[in-house]
Amino acid sequence: MEQRDGRTAPPALGVGMVGYAFMGAAHSQGWRTVGHVFDLPLRPVLAAIAGRDAHAVRAAAGKHGWAAAETDWRALVARDDVHLVDICTPGDSHAEIAIAALAAGKHVLCEKPLANSVAEAEAMAAAADAARGRGQVAMVGFNYRRVPALTYAHRLIAEGRLGAVRHVRVSYLQDWLVDPDFPLTWRLQREHAGSGALGDLGAHIVDLAQYVTGELLVGVSAQLETFVRERPRLDGASSAPTGLTAPTAPTASGGPGPARGPVTVDDAAVFTGRLASGALATFEATRMAPGRKNALRLEVNGESGSLAFDLERLNELYFLDHREPAATAGFRRIVVTEAEHPYLEGWWPPGHVLGYEHTFAHQARDLVEAVASGTDPVPSFADGLQVQRVLAAVEESAQKNSVYTPVQAVEAVVR
Repeated sequence: MEQRDGRTAPPALGVGMVGYAFMGAAHSQGWRTVGHVFDLPLRPVLAAIAGRDAHAVRAAAGKHGWAAAETDWRALVARDDVHLVDICTPGDSHAEIAIAALAAGKHVLCEKPLANSVAEAEAMAAAADAARGRGQVAMVGFNYRRVPALTYAHRLIAEGRLGAVRHVRVSYLQDWLVDPDFPLTWRLQREHAGSGALGDLGAHIVDLAQYVTGELLVGVSAQLETFVRERPRLDGASSAPTGLTAPTAPTASGGPGPARGPVTVDDAAVFTGRLASGALATFEATRMAPGRKNALRLEVNGESGSLAFDLERLNELYFLDHREPAATAGFRRIVVTEAEHPYLEGWWPPGHVLGYEHTFAHQARDLVEAVASGTDPVPSFADGLQVQRVLAAVEESAQKNSVYTPVQAVEAVVR
């Protein structure tokens, strides 16, 4: 196949996606965009998308540019034109789909958290390790690693600009569950979501703390809380991977509203941790913080400097060099839009900012390059398993009145 400029187009990489809601739309944007921005060794082709609702999945295929639609993920995995399976479903199906796709010879991208339990994550990591010997790759989708400012923060710490790390503090605050009449969607049911704010938001900030510092958590002390323990049931809410929809209104007669069901996950998680070097870390994840829509903040303090990041200003990184004279020292605002910054070589002139959706194009680029080169992707399923073990230690600690709980180590973790 020849491109318009006369060059030979790279070989096709057929992508099949399972799931079409919020994350499906975000991943679709990344796959659609990546080949138009970066020079890739393989050409992503949106081959097929799968979902249980035939009408909805066909509509998603048309909206997001997928060539075909399937109502059974097994049929998608079996397609000859699908070489990579992208899993954007609730956590209760991650293990089954990923293991089947790897067994079928496909590469895999799986949304975070990797699974709903450590046992499932261990099985997925083992399947990925076996598939690695057959030339397949498997990556877990922690997209915030691909925010250029956070990738750059990782680079600065790796270069020693902060010296030895002493403190890490990370928070991820949302408010979409503040209303006690918000409906009982799948995200509020343990059998589908695995956990609440802990897995949904906490997985991100655990991964970021470890990625940015280059260190693993070795132990935690935690508390979890569910503030609203019952919510209105919705028909199909226990099984359909819906987005964040508005709650239903009370009945016009003023009578009782929908039947309520139990919330079986946490609304909020707070925990402290210790990194392998002895550095201290603090974490807060909640979906019950009024006014906070998607507020992810990270700060790292080292012996000779500090870094600070706010997702709501995601093109900016704040850096302080503590070795500068006190009279002029202070946090320096770095606008991370220069061509020398991570991922920026493919985008716009300096100062033309990027957004949330660009992280999925960056994720796609890194995965395509790993597939083409046969190298281990980052973060790998082993990395996802390590985060899963941290989440499990948090839950264990909370159940034991915040007792300090070690995190079981995972071999071959790639940061």
